[in-house]
Amino acid sequence: MFLACTDEALTGVWFYGARHLQIPADARKDHAHPILIETSHWLDQYFQGNPPAQTPPLSFSSTPFRESVWEILRTIPYGKTRTYGDIAQQLARQQGISRMSAQAVGGAVGHNPICILIPCHRVIGSDHSLIGYDGGLDKKEGLLKLEGVLPSA
Repeated sequence: MFLACTDEALTGVWFYGARHLQIPADARKDHAHPILIETSHWLDQYFQGNPPAQTPPLSFSSTPFRESVWEILRTIPYGKTRTYGDIAQQLARQQGISRMSAQAVGGAVGHNPICILIPCHRVIGSDHSLIGYDGGLDKKEGLLKLEGVLPSA
């Protein structure tokens, strides 16, 4: 995985080979940086099957729409999923409009710069299919198995 941060916050977590890898110009490359060490510990706990209690400080900058989607993603609990349509309905309610496009939500989810910590892997299709994961569907499936959402083989 590739991690990026500023002096104050984590700005990116991507799987190698992710399509939307966007390394910020001011990203720290020092693996001994406290934010990156904290994030590595967080990820170690997560991959051991222990939902970490404290998330490192996060910083992301994009369009207001994408940021609103990412904030909703942060509310999806460990071991739970939501559909793109669920998130679209929640955004529509928040904005006081009748409808929001699930495809637009999918585009925002796909550009999430901080995977796992902003849990875009917990978003599934309306038929509960695993679709649309920038790191690859095999990784999405593995993360959901780790969280107990999908049965392990």
